[in-house]
Amino acid sequence: MLYRVFLVLALGLAAARAQQVTPDTQVASQPTIPDSPAGRTFKAWLEAFNSGDRALLDAYYKKYEPGKSAENEMRFRDMTGGFELLKIMKSEPLHLEFVVKERHSDTKAIGKLDVKEGEPAEVADFGLRAIPPGTSLADLDFKIDAATRAKVIDGAIANLNESYVFPETAKKMAEAVRARQKKGEYDSVTDGDTFAKMLTDHFQEVSHDKHLRVDFSPAKMPERPAGPPDAEAVARHRKQMERMNCEFDKVEILPGNVGYLKFDMFADPDICGPTAVAAMNFLANVDAIIFDLRENGGGDPKMIALVSTYLFSKPTHLNDLWERKTDSTQQYWTLPYVPGKRLDDKPAFVLTSKDTFSGAEEFSYNLKNLKRATIIGETTGGGAHPVSGHRIDDHFMIGVPFARAINPISKTNWEGTGVEPDVKVAAADALTTAQKLALEKGDSKTQGSENKPIGVK
Repeated sequence: MLYRVFLVLALGLAAARAQQVTPDTQVASQPTIPDSPAGRTFKAWLEAFNSGDRALLDAYYKKYEPGKSAENEMRFRDMTGGFELLKIMKSEPLHLEFVVKERHSDTKAIGKLDVKEGEPAEVADFGLRAIPPGTSLADLDFKIDAATRAKVIDGAIANLNESYVFPETAKKMAEAVRARQKKGEYDSVTDGDTFAKMLTDHFQEVSHDKHLRVDFSPAKMPERPAGPPDAEAVARHRKQMERMNCEFDKVEILPGNVGYLKFDMFADPDICGPTAVAAMNFLANVDAIIFDLRENGGGDPKMIALVSTYLFSKPTHLNDLWERKTDSTQQYWTLPYVPGKRLDDKPAFVLTSKDTFSGAEEFSYNLKNLKRATIIGETTGGGAHPVSGHRIDDHFMIGVPFARAINPISKTNWEGTGVEPDVKVAAADALTTAQKLALEKGDSKTQGSENKPIGVK
């Protein structure tokens, strides 16, 4: 049961990499990038990304995507080796659609870039999607018609009415979209991504649920077989996660014997448990620990329980998940056993940002309510509803939040509000702030102070 349904592009690329992609004989020499606002921004990104130079990527982000950093992009660059531009699919002054190929494999991806007016033309929206094996570039120029729009609306509403965590809200979302449909607001839309985004925005206007999302794929999505995934699919997924190191990015010991662990996903512990255990065991003898979740988008509650266990000496109730369809509640506790030493008597700090979301918010919220960690940074994204994906047709799916988190202490959750940090600072300043507080905490502890979150009275 995952908190999020859409993983980072790297997962999609890795999946596509597992098989050969159909060669496209229409692609010849590298096309010319248009001399337009969107084209110039894309060219700047491609050159910076392909260079593998952190300074160039930082300069790109400072100019075109302020507030973002090269941290994750560098890891993605190392995985792909950069991209070769294969084709410009569509070019408008503020919009560009293109196809690129990963240098490290035959994997191809389709990209869409929207920029704002101005000089420089800053990025408004930028996404890459791996092209499934067996898909030719000609298949990607997929347009939707009236019958498709009606089918997608009907399918999305049916799934919401059947599974959405709040039935009355599902009805209100259906009424709102039906009213827009009746007014003809969707009649002129032929682009699948545009239609999916419109439906997502209109459903979220009513629900304010950031987990709820309609998604589109220009390539045909495979049918999901009933029952558990086959052995080949499991092996492929394991290989993907291992190649990504389960999104564990950095583990080190900072000055003052302060442990630092940055990971960007709470992955399935059945696959990634050994990685988490290895990271925590590396930090077994630190005097304080910092968890960096500033770019963590969520994941599996079981991994949350595994990592949390290292911070407690006794069985501790972390969180509950109530599911609407079954009217049942699943409790999540720390585990009775984890390999290695526990850090139950060491100060803990969690770094957050506005991009900290879903399961990463649960980890932060749990520890905050248990007064086991000091939360430092920005208020988190505000998504507390686990989501499951539902295929509507060959090109559209919807992620439906089907349950809600219930904290055993607060009796509520962080949905729509996010997790408020104990120490509010800009995300970029969270680590240095945590290091300072960790050293202060260490000094005060030697003088007999209690182990409680700093900044919490």
